[in-house]
Amino acid sequence: GIKWMSSLEAKFEDAKDKKPTAEKLERLRIQKINRFRNQHRISVQGTDLPDPIATFEQLQKEYKIHPKIMENIQAAGFRVPTPIQMQAIPVMLHGRELLASAPTGSGKTLAFCIPLLTHLKQPRNKGFRAVIVSPTRELASQTHRELVKLAEGTGFRIHMIHKAADAAKKFGPKSSKKF
Repeated sequence: GIKWMSSLEAKFEDAKDKKPTAEKLERLRIQKINRFRNQHRISVQGTDLPDPIATFEQLQKEYKIHPKIMENIQAAGFRVPTPIQMQAIPVMLHGRELLASAPTGSGKTLAFCIPLLTHLKQPRNKGFRAVIVSPTRELASQTHRELVKLAEGTGFRIHMIHKAADAAKKFGPKSSKKF
């Protein structure tokens, strides 16, 4: 039979039948991400930024973080990432450069240690493969402590060097030339 309807009803029917376009879905996804960032007071600049994470479990699923590192995160008592960790970890895991600012105690150390260990993948007997330069001994000690906890059971060797003479004794007299 024939279906009779007004032009207003026809417009409503047409709108109902249309599937969401890829553009609309992407716009909705971006709105959702921006709401999440606003909710957690995450401010970002740049282009083509990776989405923030809401849980540490996402690191395992989306970035294939070493299972032992994930275990160590849980064992250290970290349940939910802090805002700096939510955005900084994905940015660094994508190999992007980052300048981040967050208050003391906000989790910046963990935010850069997880991507560092992930990029190194596995231990190798090739000398120093990563160097973290700290402005104070206290910050160097804190970073060392966090990295040791995070890398436990992975085979990575974490060292803190604060005097060149001590380093020569620890790693051998030719270490400065070698590394």
